[in-house]
Amino acid sequence: MTSIKQRIETLLSQMTLDEKLAQLGSYWVYEIQTDGLLDPKKIAEKLGHGIGQITRVAGASTLDPVAAAKAGNELQKFLIEETRLGIPAILHEESCSGAMLLGGTSYPQIIGLASTFQPELAEKMTRAIRSQLLAIGARQSLAPVLDVSRDPRWGRTEETFGEDPMLVSHFGMAYVRGLQGENLAEGVMATGKHFIGHSLSQGGQNCAPIHIGKRELYEIFLAPFQAVIRDAGLASIMNSYPELDGEVVAASRRILTDLLRNELGFDGLVVSDYEAISMIHNFHYVAEDQSTAGRLALEAGIDVELPTVACYGDPLKAALEAGDLNIETVDTAVSRHLHKKFELGLFDNPYVDEEGVIAVFETPEQRNLAREIACQSMVLLKNDDLLPLKKNIDTLAVIGPNADHARSLQGDYSYAATKDLMTYLLPDESAFENVDADAIAEHEVRVVTVLEGIKAAASPKTKVLYARGCSNLDADTGGFDEALEAVEQADAVILVLGDLSGLTTNCTTGEFRDSADLRLPGVQEELAKAILATGKPIAVVLINGRPYAIPWLEERADAILEAWIPGEEGGSAVADVLFGETNPGGKLPVTFPRHVGQLPIFYNHKPSGMKSHWYGDYVSEEATPLYPFGHGLSYTTFEYSDMSIERKQAAPGETVDVSLKITNTGDIRGDEVVQLYIRDEFATVPRPMKELKGYVRVTLQPSESREVTFHLPVDLVAFYDLDLNLVVEPGRILVMIGSSSEDIRLEGEFEIIGESKMLIKERVFVCPVDVREV
Repeated sequence: MTSIKQRIETLLSQMTLDEKLAQLGSYWVYEIQTDGLLDPKKIAEKLGHGIGQITRVAGASTLDPVAAAKAGNELQKFLIEETRLGIPAILHEESCSGAMLLGGTSYPQIIGLASTFQPELAEKMTRAIRSQLLAIGARQSLAPVLDVSRDPRWGRTEETFGEDPMLVSHFGMAYVRGLQGENLAEGVMATGKHFIGHSLSQGGQNCAPIHIGKRELYEIFLAPFQAVIRDAGLASIMNSYPELDGEVVAASRRILTDLLRNELGFDGLVVSDYEAISMIHNFHYVAEDQSTAGRLALEAGIDVELPTVACYGDPLKAALEAGDLNIETVDTAVSRHLHKKFELGLFDNPYVDEEGVIAVFETPEQRNLAREIACQSMVLLKNDDLLPLKKNIDTLAVIGPNADHARSLQGDYSYAATKDLMTYLLPDESAFENVDADAIAEHEVRVVTVLEGIKAAASPKTKVLYARGCSNLDADTGGFDEALEAVEQADAVILVLGDLSGLTTNCTTGEFRDSADLRLPGVQEELAKAILATGKPIAVVLINGRPYAIPWLEERADAILEAWIPGEEGGSAVADVLFGETNPGGKLPVTFPRHVGQLPIFYNHKPSGMKSHWYGDYVSEEATPLYPFGHGLSYTTFEYSDMSIERKQAAPGETVDVSLKITNTGDIRGDEVVQLYIRDEFATVPRPMKELKGYVRVTLQPSESREVTFHLPVDLVAFYDLDLNLVVEPGRILVMIGSSSEDIRLEGEFEIIGESKMLIKERVFVCPVDVREV
C-alpha cells in the first residue's frame, strides 16, 4: 500500500507553482457566490488551480444544513473533476460553543462550560458538534481557544476555559478528543488557538502587544498547548495576532517553528488567524508590502492563509521570482496541508450524504445536552435564603435587557452573532442580503429566553410581570418607570442583566469588544440600583461573558446567579435553578475583581502578589477578590473531614494519595466540586501561593458521604527553574482541600525527597481521582 508520504511526494512532483500556491490559500464562500448561491463562473475563475480551503460554506452564508452539504459537494466535485490534479479542499467552520451554522445547536459559551468543572461534558459536546460538521462536509474547526484568561477586560474571555492552566488543559484535551474522534478519517480537525499569549494583552485590548516573561510563558500559557498537542493529538494550530516581547507572532520563526514544532513537538498544520498575515504589513508595520508579509509568515511556519488569499498567492510568487523566498519553504507548507487532506480521507471520500444531513440537527439528545451543560454551568455567587423560589409564588417581576432576549443567550461565535457581523461588514454584497427571512427562521435554532423558562416553570397561578427596563448598551432610561411599576406589584423580582455577545459595535463582549471598566454596560447599573432601593426580595441573574466588578451588587442583592452565556436552553436552565429543580453546583473558573484597578487578578499569584507591601490593601479598595476562583454556592451544605496523606515522603516519579470524606449535611441532593491545591513552600524561584492540582464533582444525597482519593503525581509539582529546566526540588509541599481557592477546609503536607534539583523529562497534567461509597 502506498504511504501518505509517497502519495504526497508523487503529487508534489506533478504540481506547477500556481497549483502549489493555491494549496496555501483559501476563499470565503461568498467570494464564489452570487445572490447567496454558488456561481460557476466565480468558481472557475478562483479555483481553477485548486484551493487549500474554503472558508465557512455554512457559517458565512444563509445556507441551511442540507443546502450547505450540497454546496460543499458541488465545490469538491469541481475541484476533483475540473482541475488538473483533482485535489479536494478542506472546508472549515467555527465551533466554539456549537457548530456555527444555520440550524447548528447552540451550547453554553466556553466560560460556562468550564464552570461545570466536568471536562467530560466538553467531550460529549464536541462529539455532538462533530456529527453536525461532518454532515455538511466540514473537516476542520477553528476551535478550541486554549488561551489562559488573565485579563477579563479582553472581550474574548468568554471563549476561554478560565484562568487556571491545568483546568484549561483538561477541557482543551476533552474538547479536542470529542471533535477529532479516534482518527481524523472519521473526525474533524481541531485548531488550538491562539499560539501564544493572546489573552494577556496590553490594556486588555484585542491584538495589543503582550508583555510576558519567558518563565511565565512556559509555566502558564504554554501548558494547555503542551497538553493538547502531546496527550490529545491536536491536528492544527492558529497563531495569535499580537506581538510578543517585540516580535510579531505571525512573522516569528522562533515562536511558530522553534518553539511550537521543535520544542513542543507539534507536527500538524498551522493556519493563520483571519487576516493576521496582512496585519504584519498594515497593522504591525514590520513588512513594507504584502509580498514581504507573506514571505515572513510562510518562513515563520504558517502553512495556510485564512480566510482569503491576500499575501500568499501572487505576492508569494513575486517573492519567489525576486529570489527572496525558497521553493523548498513553499513545498514544506504544501506537503503539510496535503498530509492533512490525506489523513482526513478527503481524496478517497470527498462527498457527504445529502439525504442524511438533517437527521443530526437539533435532535432531542442535542437539546437535552445543551440543557444539561447549561444547568451544570450555573454558579450561585450569593444567596441570602431567597432561592430557590416557591413555584406557587403569587406575583413575580422579571426585569432587564436579557430577560426576554434570545440573542443575548448566544456567544460571539454563534451563527446569530456571525450573521450580524457579516451583514454589518458587507452591506453591499453580503450573502445575508436579499434573502427570505422566513426561510432562515425555519432553520434557526429555538432559543428559550429566561422569561419563557420562568413562565414554563412557575405555577399556572403565578402572575409573571415583565419589563425590559433598558437595553444592554445605550443610555436610554425611558423604560425605568415601567420596570419599577412592575417591581412594586411583585412579591419577588428576577433582575436579568449583563452582556450582548458578538463582534459588532452594539455588543458588549466578544472579539473586538474589550472593556475598560468591568461595569454592567450601559445604564444597567442605574436600573439595578433603582430596583434594589425598593426593598423587594431580588435575585439577579447575570448573562455575561466576563467577570464584572460589582461589589455594590454583592452588598445589596439577596441572591446572584452567574449564568454566563448559556445557549439555546439557557432560559430553561436558569428557571430550573431559580425554582430548585436543579441545585446549582458550578464553580468559577475565573476570579471576580472588586475593581478593574486590581487587574490582573488571579488566584495562583506569587507570594508578593495580591498585596501592597506594608498595608495589604489599596488606598481606595481591598486587595482581595470579590469572588475567588473555584467559588460557587449550593442549596445544601457539605462537610469535609477525615483527610489523610498516605505517605509523608515521596520522590519524583512517585505518587502521593490524598484522601478525604465529603458529606452532604443538608436536606436536598447537591453537587460539590472538591478541589485539591498545593503550595511548594520554598523554592529557588517564587512559587504560587496555591495551584489547583486536582478536582472532582461529586453528587450526594442528603446525609450521603463519599471518600475522595487524589492520586497526586509528584511530577505534577514540577516547575521551570532559573535556567528554564523542568525540575522538582526537595522540600515541603503544603496540601489544601476546599470548596474554593479561598474556602479551604482541610490542610496537610508531605515532603519531596531527593537531590537538590531533579530534572523532569515531561510535564504531567493530570491527577487521577477515585470516588467511592463510604
